[in-house]
Amino acid sequence: MPDFNFEEHYQILFDCAPISLWEEDYSGIKHLFDTLRMQGIKSMEGYLGENPGFIDDCMNQIKVIDVNQQTLKMFEAVSKHAILDNLPRIFRDGMRHHLESEIYALWKGDLEWAGEGINYTLSGKAIDILLHWRILPGAEQSWEHVLVTIENISERKATERRLSDLFEASPISLWEEDYSAIKAYFDGLRAEGVTDLWDYLDSHPLAVTHCMSLIKVLNINKKTISLFGAKSKEHLISNLDKVFRDDMGTHFSKELVDLWNGKLAYEREGLNYSLNGDAINIHLDFRIMPGFEDSFGWALVAIQDISARKKAEEYLRYLGTHDVMTGLFNRAYFEETLLHLEKKRIEPISIILLDLDRLKSTNDTLGHLAGDALIRRAAEVLKAFVGKNQTAARIGGDEFVIILPGTDGQGTADKLIHFQELVDFNNKFYREPELSISFGAATSLPGISLEKVISMADQAMYKNKIQHHQRRVTDK
Repeated sequence: MPDFNFEEHYQILFDCAPISLWEEDYSGIKHLFDTLRMQGIKSMEGYLGENPGFIDDCMNQIKVIDVNQQTLKMFEAVSKHAILDNLPRIFRDGMRHHLESEIYALWKGDLEWAGEGINYTLSGKAIDILLHWRILPGAEQSWEHVLVTIENISERKATERRLSDLFEASPISLWEEDYSAIKAYFDGLRAEGVTDLWDYLDSHPLAVTHCMSLIKVLNINKKTISLFGAKSKEHLISNLDKVFRDDMGTHFSKELVDLWNGKLAYEREGLNYSLNGDAINIHLDFRIMPGFEDSFGWALVAIQDISARKKAEEYLRYLGTHDVMTGLFNRAYFEETLLHLEKKRIEPISIILLDLDRLKSTNDTLGHLAGDALIRRAAEVLKAFVGKNQTAARIGGDEFVIILPGTDGQGTADKLIHFQELVDFNNKFYREPELSISFGAATSLPGISLEKVISMADQAMYKNKIQHHQRRVTDK
């Protein structure tokens, strides 16, 4: 049986390995380092900061002794000589970044290093690589024998870039966050015997603020930067206290309780603030990502600006309770208020019914625009008249009502004197037509419904209107 040739065996293993292998000599770099140490250089970071060309010096000192067949395939070379004769075309540009990290590792005395970087095929195509080198046993002092493996990770990096582009270009605000410190905080509370987080937060209000400080923001997208009026990611992340404030604490308390109870995904509406102080109504979608249920180390937060929707909802609510022309409450709101007061009856309650005089004749003689202007003038007087917890509403074309809870008959009579003064004052600022309002008031009594009080006020208003008409006839 022939003798086994170990050298030939290992050369075959090297050449046929399914991963790119390089045998290299770093002794030239070792010599450069020894020279710097003899010159008293202590910090490689400081030296490279002042001498960036040293990276190129180290790159030029790398000697490639051998490469395998997988290396030829990866770098599109026809032979080993094609690789060895064209190393500057392979190791260039993007390689400088990871070579700097390798230099730091070598300077510290590390015997191996791994990291990602970029190399180039002989045709000029960039390759994303995962590089791992190790100074072989016996060469720790000279660095003459270094084994390097290179893995082509271009497909993986392309996928990562596509996902990163999707994240960055998303039309909604996206946040990657790390909640692991909150998980550790929860574990500490449970170890102390806390079972109900809601009760704990209620008795320890500063705990909510503390938990906010434990969140680590890993990344945000472009939409987030624009939504919150930031100049950059760093600008926003360093000013999160301006974004999450005021009512945010209440919402966050509920989120903490959900997490405590094992609810790892939820949606809520809330209020954030841009860096210039503008309030932003938001819809928040939070979820702990799969695989991180135990550590909370990766959470995805999506924030949608729903301010426009909220304004539309508020406007619809406004339309449902207000008269568009005057801005006063409408009949529906008046009737709802009346039902509420009837259910929780507290005497006295005074009601004033009002009727705008001569609206029809104004419309007929001066046109409907003049009539509408007269209605708005009446509304101006009513708005100036009512105070806190009092209601003024337009309940018909020329009909208005005022509700005065807690005001008795004498108080209402005094107020009506002031009301007429406001009408007279309004007429001083407008030429014509003259604003004239008939009114009548009634005050509730035990056992009398508010509907009956309205009827009594209506009768008083009708009498006042007759007096206005008679006075106008006499004046003519």
